[in-house]
Amino acid sequence: MSSPATRTRKSAIVTGGASGIGLAMSRHFASQGHRVAILDVDTNSGPQIAAYVAAEYPYSTVSFKKCDVTSWDEQAAVFKEVYEEHGGRLEIVMANAGVSEQGATTAVHLDEDSPSPPRLTVLNINLIGTIYTVKLALHYMSKNKPGEAPGSKGGSIICTASNAGLYPFPVAPLYGVSKAGVINLVQSLPKLISKSNIRINALAPAVLDTNIAPDKSLFANMVVTPMSTLIRGVSEFIDNPSVTGAVAEIHGDNVTIRPPHEYVDEDTEKNMNEFWRLGYA
Repeated sequence: MSSPATRTRKSAIVTGGASGIGLAMSRHFASQGHRVAILDVDTNSGPQIAAYVAAEYPYSTVSFKKCDVTSWDEQAAVFKEVYEEHGGRLEIVMANAGVSEQGATTAVHLDEDSPSPPRLTVLNINLIGTIYTVKLALHYMSKNKPGEAPGSKGGSIICTASNAGLYPFPVAPLYGVSKAGVINLVQSLPKLISKSNIRINALAPAVLDTNIAPDKSLFANMVVTPMSTLIRGVSEFIDNPSVTGAVAEIHGDNVTIRPPHEYVDEDTEKNMNEFWRLGYA
């Protein structure tokens, strides 16, 4: 196996890259010797974290960029800046920034005297922010030109979903909705980008010990999946150029590819294919 010093360096962006899953991915890409831009709202510790990762992996280049993923203008400006700093290339984007509902859900309050609006921060960050990230990644990856390394044209987008987007999640339904939306986005886009040589896939982790949970004691009686399993899932997506539109459930020591729902009958499949033939809905 080649060392990080001799591998072809790729340009990578990780949103929410200063903690949890994002930090694990930032460190993983840096360990490969890539140029990594950590995008995060944490301006207090983010720059120091980027410096620490850079020192840990001296063959990489690691930078920190303050970025609120819910702002299109801010994300667009940061993507443009990173693209130019990385020599007009972008090969890997980890659309990872996310939050939980941070306590009891606001989707339902049956005892209110008058209805209060639900907090939609979880949707704005997890789903809208991811849509922005994917749109920008597609834009800049489509500009990549063939290089010396195989697969240097195009790129790989990996979105962090959750197994809460695969199963009913009544304790935090808005979180589940946000992650189910990410999964459907990933499964729906491959046909639209089939000629671009850009791949998009999603991770659907089970319980990981990250800072997204409001309280670490929440996991006391749960089976916690090691971060190493998630990194294996990322590696499978990056290293296999034939995989796109896939959702990898990350659970225990296993990486399980979950296919889309089967059509309930031939009529439904026919209708869905007709929508695609028409080109609009």
